[in-house]
Amino acid sequence: MELPAPLRHAVDRILEKIPLPDLKQAAKTLSDRYRAELRDGRLHMAQDMAVKAYLATRLPATYAAVRASLDTLNAARPDFTPKTLLDVGAGPGTVLWATSALWPDLEQAVLLEASAAVRKVGEALAADAIAARTVWQAGDVTTDLADLRPADLVTCAYVLDEIVPASLPKLVDRLWQLTTDTLLIIEPGTPAGWQRILAVRAQLIAAGAHVLAPCPHEMPCPLSPPDWCHFSRRVARSRLHRLAKDADVPWEDEKFILVAASRQPAASHAARVLAPPKSGSGKVLLKLCREDGTAAEQLFTKRDGADFKLARRLDWGDRLEPGGT
Repeated sequence: MELPAPLRHAVDRILEKIPLPDLKQAAKTLSDRYRAELRDGRLHMAQDMAVKAYLATRLPATYAAVRASLDTLNAARPDFTPKTLLDVGAGPGTVLWATSALWPDLEQAVLLEASAAVRKVGEALAADAIAARTVWQAGDVTTDLADLRPADLVTCAYVLDEIVPASLPKLVDRLWQLTTDTLLIIEPGTPAGWQRILAVRAQLIAAGAHVLAPCPHEMPCPLSPPDWCHFSRRVARSRLHRLAKDADVPWEDEKFILVAASRQPAASHAARVLAPPKSGSGKVLLKLCREDGTAAEQLFTKRDGADFKLARRLDWGDRLEPGGT
C-alpha cells in the first residue's frame, strides 16, 4: 500500500532540501522514543525536524495501517459513509488522508493535535488537496476534549501508547461520548498494544457498543500470551526512507492492532484470519477467530471445493464470510 500521490508529492516537497545527517539523527531519536513508549511529558514531535523525520520514516507505515483498519471497518459496515470526522491526536493528518480516500464524500473533519509543529506541517500537506472542510485544533487528548463536537466517525490512532495508563478509561469514555456512530482506535501491533486494545474493547462493550472489527464476536478474546492478536501491512520504503534509517531492505512490515466499535451492529459476522495462511500442495491452513468466541486452525483441501478456493484467496486479516466454511 502506498501513500496517495498528492500526499506523497507534498511530502517530497517538504523533505527535498533537508540535510541527510540531520534527518538520520532526528529519525533515530524519534524511533528510540517510540520504542521505549516514553511518557516524560514531552511531545514526540515537538520540533520541526522530528516532524520531518516522521514524514520520511513513519508516515507511509502508519498510513498503511490506518487505511487497512478503515477497510476492515468498511467491510463490517458497508452501509456506513461518514460525513463528519473527529481525529484525536491527529499527527500530520494521516487519518484524514486515509478517510478521504475511502469516503470522498466526507464533508467535515476536526483534527485535534497538541504539537504546533505537527499542525503546521499537516495543514501544509492538506492544503488544496482535501475536499472536506478541515479544522485543525490545538489540544491535548487527555485534557482538551470537553468542548469538541460529536462526529459520525471518531478516530484515535497510535495515541494510547503515549498516555499514562491511569488516564485511558476517562479518555475512552469521552471518545465514546463524542461518537454518533463509530469509534476506531488503532495501536502498534505489540503485545502491549494488544493489551491496551483489549481494555478499550471491554470498556466499550460495557458501555453498550457493538464491536465491528476485528473481532467477529463480543466474548472475551480467545488468545492468551505469548500469542496476541495483531495484523500487518507490507510497506515499500522510499530511497530517502532507507537512507534515513540505514536500511538495506526495500520494505518493512507495519504491525498494528485495532478495535472498531459502533452504536449500530455489524451487517454480518465472519471469522477473521489471525495469521499468515500456511499453504501447501492442494491445501491451506487458516488460523481463525470465530463467531462463537473461539480461535482455532482449520485445514481446507481440494476436497472442500468452493470453500478451498475461497480459503486460498484469503490473507492475514481477511474475513471468512458466512457460508464459506
